[in-house]
Amino acid sequence: MMENISGSAEQAHHPLLPVEVHCHGFAGVDFSEFALLDLELLERVCAQEGVLSIPTLYLHHQRLGEFEDFMRRYDAMRRAGRIPHVVGVALEGPLLSSHGGTPADTVWAPTRAEWERLARLGDYGLCYMVLSPDAFSPASDFHGQTFDRHPGFEWIVPMLLGHGVRPALGHFTRTDPRLSAHLVKDIVDIAWDAEWNGAGARVVTDHLFNDMPLTIRHAFRTTRARATRDATLASYDLPGWTLDAMDEIAGPVPAAIMRGAAAGRIAACINFDGEHVDLAIAGRAVNLMGLENSMMMTDRCDSARLGGQELTQGEENGLWYQSGGIVAAGSQPLAQQMRNAMGREIRGRQLWDLAAGTAHRAFGLTGLGEGLLPEGMHTAIHQQWASFDIADAA
Repeated sequence: MMENISGSAEQAHHPLLPVEVHCHGFAGVDFSEFALLDLELLERVCAQEGVLSIPTLYLHHQRLGEFEDFMRRYDAMRRAGRIPHVVGVALEGPLLSSHGGTPADTVWAPTRAEWERLARLGDYGLCYMVLSPDAFSPASDFHGQTFDRHPGFEWIVPMLLGHGVRPALGHFTRTDPRLSAHLVKDIVDIAWDAEWNGAGARVVTDHLFNDMPLTIRHAFRTTRARATRDATLASYDLPGWTLDAMDEIAGPVPAAIMRGAAAGRIAACINFDGEHVDLAIAGRAVNLMGLENSMMMTDRCDSARLGGQELTQGEENGLWYQSGGIVAAGSQPLAQQMRNAMGREIRGRQLWDLAAGTAHRAFGLTGLGEGLLPEGMHTAIHQQWASFDIADAA
């Protein structure tokens, strides 16, 4: 089980800020253009918004060496105390069996030597990598393209964990949900049996209900879809949902993730923008998993470019789309998603866990000391989050 964060008096002087766990771009900057990423500008934006962030990047195969240089630059700035609000870096991919909104040329199967290089970046602040548990299954885009030089998860996962890099489960195929769910359990078991050189959770996830096989409609993104929302949700009987029945209710993959989270073996991410996932479904899911095992994930991008691809927005919602009408990212900042959660009666300590507490436990984060905050920022932060009823919940 993950360690609890105590509400000690010391935290009044070392505030535990809400965490943008999985975000792709702030202030018009595409984080995947990491060679150009101004980390001190990102630090200022995070400080102004009163959040910590884990920028999440896509990685082109030919840019692995540049990414290693970036991680060394990030680590040097972090150790020098110049970017205290940027608490880690994450990768979405490259081992994704289903692209989803990920740029296709950032999906590739690392060799054994490349996995070793990626794992070593955990020593410099790489905290998780989104990977597909069914990446080596017959339905995967990688099937027939991987050979002996591409190791399996029984080798990959311990290699990552040995350097403090967590596997984040996501981007599933939809061909064999029961096999994919079985592979989720396999990776969790491997992770919990492996040597762990980090703090907090050993396994996290990409966003629950997105990019995975489902037996329910999880989002209502258009006017036409929203016209049937109430009737559809009524037919689902959300109050009657139980973890034991989730295989039949939503499908084997979300069921495996949700039960793993409820058991404290997974820290699960979920969107609360109301667009990736309907808020009623999201709210019921986190209550089943436990707010102490659930993390709010924004998938936020502030510009029309992500991972080198141009994006568009329509009039029906605030999501960013790549060509072909595929959802690529969200646009709502953490504060808005917290307001959305409050609309589902998630408040006080529960909201604190969802937006901050679970992430701090999962990633082994600590509060920022006064010397790491701009002058007057401690008071400003307290005032900023007071309206969410979480200023004293930590």
